Amino acid sequence: MLVAALGFAIMGALVKVGAQKFSSSELVFYRSLFGLIVIWGFIFTKKLPLATPVMFKQMSRGIVGFVALILFFYAIAHLPLASAVTLNYTSPLFLALFMPFLLHEKPKKTLYIGLIIGFIGVALLLKPSFNHQDWLAGSLGLLSGIGAAIAYVHVKQLGAAQEPDWRTVFYFTLVCTVGAGLWMLVSRFHSLAWRDLPILLGLGLSATIAQLALTRAYRTGDTLVVASLAYVTVVLASLIGVIWWHEHLSLDAWIAIALIILSGVMSVRSTTQRN
Repeated sequence: MLVAALGFAIMGALVKVGAQKFSSSELVFYRSLFGLIVIWGFIFTKKLPLATPVMFKQMSRGIVGFVALILFFYAIAHLPLASAVTLNYTSPLFLALFMPFLLHEKPKKTLYIGLIIGFIGVALLLKPSFNHQDWLAGSLGLLSGIGAAIAYVHVKQLGAAQEPDWRTVFYFTLVCTVGAGLWMLVSRFHSLAWRDLPILLGLGLSATIAQLALTRAYRTGDTLVVASLAYVTVVLASLIGVIWWHEHLSLDAWIAIALIILSGVMSVRSTTQRN
């Protein structure tokens, strides 16, 4: 999970660098295309079957994940890296909120405390000191967290249907690649230059390594520990923002980030009853 956290933090930094030239849809396309090639190579080598009895669920998970990824990349491009990543990592709050209703799991009392703390953190992070552009990016970043939570519910349902991880990852990257590619056809397209390749390849590589490490962590590790360690991404992204872009968040912004991390860990604990 620590490898995944580092990979996602690097991905976020490269998205911010790439956003100086490319749109969010273009960055999602290049990120997804790299992952699609890798997972297709794995499937082709192992001669694994792609046919699935739950294709509708795979497609809906892919579409929701695609929209969430577009919103997340937009937030990264227009907000301090720490703020954008933190808003996306509100997903455990919304996941904890959705699971009792969509997955019929009884919540613990700590869930409600965690949710209150989390939304106080969100309100503090999206305080009126943001200008109008920041408000738009912040709202979309928060929506990316909601979208990610819905996508995680889909993943849990696919797991219950005995769908293998590699198949779910394949269809997700396929939907993202096709969706972003179609978006690029109807919007402004920026031509590639040789100097862009290290950024785009690094983006795809870091995202793919992070995704594989995340899958392995959840498969082999304690769910509570793994989900809690996911917040290391926020810490690493914050450090990268401070060191690379000299981003200086206010004290209340750091407090808001700490509250969201705390609430996320509490939400994960409240919905991981067996652990």
